[in-house]
Amino acid sequence: MTGARPRLALGLPVATSVYSADEQHRIIELARAADDAGVDTLVQSDHLVMGERTDRYPFGTFKYPHGSPWLEPLTTLAVIAGATSRVRLSTGILIAALRRAPLLAKSAATLDALSRGRLELGVGTGWQPEEYETMGLDFGARAQLLDDTVAACRALWAPGGGAAVDLPTISFEKIWCDPKPVSPGGPAVLFGGPLTRRNLRRIVELGDGWIPIMGEPMAGVAEGVARIRESWAFAGRGDEVPRVRHTLPLERGGDGDGGLSLDRTLAGAGAAAQAGVTEVSVPVAAFVRDPAEVPNWVADLGRRWEKLWG
Repeated sequence: MTGARPRLALGLPVATSVYSADEQHRIIELARAADDAGVDTLVQSDHLVMGERTDRYPFGTFKYPHGSPWLEPLTTLAVIAGATSRVRLSTGILIAALRRAPLLAKSAATLDALSRGRLELGVGTGWQPEEYETMGLDFGARAQLLDDTVAACRALWAPGGGAAVDLPTISFEKIWCDPKPVSPGGPAVLFGGPLTRRNLRRIVELGDGWIPIMGEPMAGVAEGVARIRESWAFAGRGDEVPRVRHTLPLERGGDGDGGLSLDRTLAGAGAAAQAGVTEVSVPVAAFVRDPAEVPNWVADLGRRWEKLWG
């Protein structure tokens, strides 16, 4: 395959899509296999709590029944960090505004420092009012809460101390939050969701990249990447390359569960790279459901990926 080689990310299984409720600890087997196989990034998604109205899920049918376990992302990635040495650790997405900024800044900086700079944050607003309401937050203010949470974290992560912010939903002054992350300014932050005017502004002012909405066609991704690059150039960030992580379209062919083809799916990485995607993601649960087969499947994925890129 020709063109710039993107990074390879694995979307970690959630709820009981692979591991039963009493087998959640086996995600460490997956992480170690990914570390050994050369996978670049492991991605953990987020739901703090689940409300009754999962019928309001905006991306089709919500597949997970009530009572399904959702591992807290930063805690999970911290455990994975201790069991691995090189694979990057990411959220996709973390509903960042559900964590007050000083606590999120502290948790993320601690994980980043202990993992030697391997943390990346994919963030978004989420879709459930109940998650905000149980935290005493206004769901209607979720966009402002996200903006202010990331901005406050950036201030707390900055070198030095005595941080101060005065924002609509949070303010403080002369505050020290240590340890600092490995990289000045903190881990990379990617904003998820459609590339609305507000999301574009976030990416330009506060972010390092974009996670397009699931199912976004590559043509739409390419158009979005062009808009980000244009806006970054206008803002004086023209020398930077936006990080863009997108799930590869799942292709059928009969060599996986449900008739999915891993080879055909991975072959889409070339078109994704041409569209400006810097990291392609593959969901583990789409291809393997037997926990005992996960390590072998991950090792095989690594071999196929290397063969694809020569």
